Amino acid sequence: MKFVLASNNKGKLREMKAVLEQLGHEVVTQSEAGFSGEVEETGATFYENALLKARAVMEATGLPAIADDSGLMVEALGGRPGVHSKRFGGGGLDDAGRNALLLKTLENEEHRAAQFVSSIVCVFPNGDVVSSEGVCRGSILRAPRGSGGFGYDPVFLVDGTGKSMAELTLEEKNAVSHRGNALRLFEKRLREYESKNGIR
Repeated sequence: MKFVLASNNKGKLREMKAVLEQLGHEVVTQSEAGFSGEVEETGATFYENALLKARAVMEATGLPAIADDSGLMVEALGGRPGVHSKRFGGGGLDDAGRNALLLKTLENEEHRAAQFVSSIVCVFPNGDVVSSEGVCRGSILRAPRGSGGFGYDPVFLVDGTGKSMAELTLEEKNAVSHRGNALRLFEKRLREYESKNGIR
């Protein structure tokens, strides 16, 4: 099946293509499919934002579109930054700036439990929706570690690994990450959808 990935995030595209293409699907980026716009993320949840993005790209391209909305939820901050993860601290900050702000905000906090959440939504031209969600639990480090990944990866210590998300190889990350978990569940649900509808 041919999908359009509704994202301009190169790190996210690399991770999602690695999993989807391994599962036998053809993947094109939204720019390759002729969509160059930005979809305003006005949803209150990761699912709502992913649905907004996937539906907009599907309507623009006529192809099944898959979108991911994900973010970091920190317990001590009441679940923030959540759906505002990439806008945490305002639009003027880059990844390093957001990480620095998060570490400063948690400077005197001992309870550092956190989780990454990923919601994946695929919208088909007939209006059908296939979705899944994945979680990766961990805690916030005191300082960044590692040079891989993107976003909050350098400050997120993955439970059970002793490594930050940015210290994992792409293969290791896909095996434990919120997006990897969501994609595996998505693939299962996609296969069920294809079987039910005679698609292949």
